[in-house]
Amino acid sequence: MSKSKIESYASVWDAISDTPEEAANLRLRSELMDKIAAVVEEKGWTQLEAASHCGVTQPRINDLLRGRISRFSLDALVNIAAALGRRVHVELEAA
Repeated sequence: MSKSKIESYASVWDAISDTPEEAANLRLRSELMDKIAAVVEEKGWTQLEAASHCGVTQPRINDLLRGRISRFSLDALVNIAAALGRRVHVELEAA
């Protein structure tokens, strides 16, 4: 009986991505979604109120709050953050 090799990854994004570039994109989208969700929670908004402030529909906010990462591009998340009066800061670090 052969033994299976167990692989380990630095993050879940590395495990589910085909490339390091895709993992980096997923990681950044996830961080932005978390930060936007934190603003919505901090303000105590309903999904409808959050949608109005973000310039999107309530179902779109629902997708964001439920972490449906595949439904959001970085561009869309930056636009939502800007609609909330937030500035997205990008830093490049050595991998």
